Amino acid sequence: MSSRLATTLAATLATLCATQALAGTETYTNPLLPSGADPWVIRHDGFYYYTNTLGNRIALWKTADMARLGQAKPVVVWRPPASGPGSTSIWAPELHYIDGAWYLYYTGAEKGHDDDAHRHIYVLENTAADPTRGHWVSKGQVNATLPGIDATVFQLHRRWYFVYSAYVDDHSDLILARMKNPWTLTGPQVDIAHPTKPWEMYGGRKIMEAPEFLKGPGDKVFLTYSASACWSDHYALGMLSAKAGADLTHASAWHKSAQPVFQQDPAHGVYATGHNAFFKSPDGSQDWILYHANGGPNWKCTDRRAPRMQPFHWNADGTPDFGQPIRDGVPHPAPSKGS
Repeated sequence: MSSRLATTLAATLATLCATQALAGTETYTNPLLPSGADPWVIRHDGFYYYTNTLGNRIALWKTADMARLGQAKPVVVWRPPASGPGSTSIWAPELHYIDGAWYLYYTGAEKGHDDDAHRHIYVLENTAADPTRGHWVSKGQVNATLPGIDATVFQLHRRWYFVYSAYVDDHSDLILARMKNPWTLTGPQVDIAHPTKPWEMYGGRKIMEAPEFLKGPGDKVFLTYSASACWSDHYALGMLSAKAGADLTHASAWHKSAQPVFQQDPAHGVYATGHNAFFKSPDGSQDWILYHANGGPNWKCTDRRAPRMQPFHWNADGTPDFGQPIRDGVPHPAPSKGS
């Protein structure tokens, strides 16, 4: 029997067994959508608002159940200007709710200059209760000192922080700063981490991108990030950790994982795992990771990247255990809704 046939039979058997074991239970299968790089989700007032890179627009999916994301109809909420800064290559949108208003952070370049030197982070604001409605107003380019991509924001101890992947010489570093308001940085903009590990350099580039914040159950906070070039099957998640009481604007506060914390699993047919987000189940009892990946080797950075999700757990030392990426097409229990 050929190895390919054996793998196919094993996958079919796994699907049948999982389906029988979960009879009567709400389930989902990965991928959640046929396509969708750089997925992001936030839960607010009983709904999940999901988005991903579309390149020439930003759309939001609204659903009460992430297991049914594929049934939600995307709503295009914004299109870029015809020219000028932020007019093309609209990447990695993130939706955040800050002080009673919605904000969309996204990466954009300039038509005619679609290169790294002209890639920056921009912000949109919407004061409607529902971000799929109302009017989005541009707050302009964030005053980051370097060009870069993949911004996220988070709040800790009543302070808001901004982190993005900046182009520094021949590599991409993670830069962190405090925020004066949702569109303005204040104080030092600190390079908290740069590529130093061999697993951050696959694909011919030294890359740390797509930072995402995660609060631990104890006194630790974490920043996951995507390491190596997205066109490499070895694209994976690394992680920085710090004590919640530390000054996060000091590079010395952050410590890097020795190995990737989430990576490809050829045995499960999942490759190039990266650019993640985190969310809670509807009843708040489970932690979930949302990420994009390829369903085959050498698929590169194309529209074949698709969003996937799975629950994760916490180790005794307060660090997250993301496990291995689950196999596509196999039913798994949906996020818990409680009794």
